[in-house]
Amino acid sequence: MTDRLGVGFVGAGFNTNFHIRSWQGVRFADIKGIADPDISRAKASADECRRLRVGDPKIYKDVSEMVLDPNIHAIWICAPNYTRIDVMKKISDAVKSGKTNLVGLACEKPLARNAAEAQQMVDMINELGILHGYLENQVFSPSVTRGREIIWRRGSHIAGRPYLARCAEEHGGPHEPWFWNGERQGGGVLNDMMCHSIEAARFLLSDPDKPRNSIRPVSVNAEIATLKWARPEYIKILQEMSKGQVDYAKAPAEDFARANVNFEDEQGNIMVAEVTTSWSFMGPGLRLSFELIGPEYYMQVNSLEPDLKIFFSRAVSGDKGEDLVEKQSAEQGLMPVVASEGIVYGYTDEDRYMVECFLDGKMPEENWNDGLLVTQLLMTAYKSSEISKKIAFNPEAIKDYVPKVAKGTYSARDVLKTAE
Repeated sequence: MTDRLGVGFVGAGFNTNFHIRSWQGVRFADIKGIADPDISRAKASADECRRLRVGDPKIYKDVSEMVLDPNIHAIWICAPNYTRIDVMKKISDAVKSGKTNLVGLACEKPLARNAAEAQQMVDMINELGILHGYLENQVFSPSVTRGREIIWRRGSHIAGRPYLARCAEEHGGPHEPWFWNGERQGGGVLNDMMCHSIEAARFLLSDPDKPRNSIRPVSVNAEIATLKWARPEYIKILQEMSKGQVDYAKAPAEDFARANVNFEDEQGNIMVAEVTTSWSFMGPGLRLSFELIGPEYYMQVNSLEPDLKIFFSRAVSGDKGEDLVEKQSAEQGLMPVVASEGIVYGYTDEDRYMVECFLDGKMPEENWNDGLLVTQLLMTAYKSSEISKKIAFNPEAIKDYVPKVAKGTYSARDVLKTAE
């Protein structure tokens, strides 16, 4: 194995470009390839790699070609959810041919659109016998990892383990039209963002000295709603934003979701993860919040309370953009500025960790088995919301389950129907 990792990216969209910017903090690895059907988009991402001096990648239209490049040792799968199985099959075929130098795969969240697809992803990677990492950036956020370390070192060993984690991710809606499409994405905001909050909560509640499976999910109670984007004026705005690709008058997805997930540790102690996600948040931009509470201690993180804020009066106006914080919704007033989003959101530490694991031949602690569990919890949450009832966590019961949102049978008024 080389002492430097050559990495290829599948997909050249918003997420990949976040990784590219974050790669400035990654050593011993270079971005060697980018595969995307949209060649112009791939070239733009490659130009960004060269500008930031994080690689001089070759451009590929399909992952089948890129995986055969002898300079590619690991692949980051950042393509849309509905392409994951197809991408993995192509990679699997190439690895089985014996013509690749692949040692590891990293996949963005969520691992798949539903539990059956997530299980298929895990089965395929296990058959290949190569390393795999689950790209859940929030469990690598420096504030989260540092806070967890202090709480468990100084608080839990004296006062007892933490028992409540509250995690939320909220903003005004995603960038690409496919995210808004229930069938292509696998759901709405619950599938898109609760994967972050559930895994961050599980991470915070887990003893750092024990395996992550030392706590197990017991039950889930969830609800979803379409609060903003089913209103007539916003249906029209979404149609215009997506150039007619998304019509929430015909096929809406939820823009708000919350859930309580109960966990149990080896001693029978019960812990609660209280998670909230929203595409209907109106505020300065993307808000990530984390709280961890125990018998005699408390931890809090809020991404919209940074150390830098800027004020522009109404006399200062300009074009819309996201140069202060991702998904910002204003260019005037007192606004928070996230100075380095890749670091604050955990991308830099996440990428560095995966690279080091793959170079060392070590299975990452955050891997596709975690991605499978998260997907199973998301599907349990959808099922709970559909029947308006708290239900036991049972992977077997949701292994073939597909939410109404993903099937196109969800109505924005379903929450009222189930309540009746």
